[in-house]
Amino acid sequence: MTEEMKKASKKWHIKGKRENEEQEYHHKRKRAHKIIRNKKKIYIKNVIESTEEDKKQKNERKMYQTKSQCKKGYQHNFNMIRNKKGKLAMNTKQGAEIWKEYFDKLLNTEEPKN
Repeated sequence: MTEEMKKASKKWHIKGKRENEEQEYHHKRKRAHKIIRNKKKIYIKNVIESTEEDKKQKNERKMYQTKSQCKKGYQHNFNMIRNKKGKLAMNTKQGAEIWKEYFDKLLNTEEPKN
C-alpha cells in the first residue's frame, strides 16, 4: 500500500497540482491510514485478550507487565555513546568497550598511601 502512495505522490509532484492526480493521491493516503488504523485496532484487541487470558490463568506478573508497557507507550532505546574523541559510537560492541574503559578508570583508582 505504501508503494502505491509513494508512486501517487511522485506523480502528483512531477506533473503539478492537477485535480484528478491530487484526488488520487489523497484517496490512496486515506486508504493507507485506514489500513494502519485497522491493524492497530487488531493489535490492541490481541493485547487485551492476552491480558485477560493472563488474568484467568493467575499470571498476574505478566498481566501487570503488559499493562505498564501499554501505559508507557513506545520507548525508543538509544544505543549511542560518545567516545573519548567526542564521536558517537552507535555499535553495541563499541559502546560496551567505552563503558568498560570508563568503569575500569573509575573503579581501578589506587588508594592514597599513608
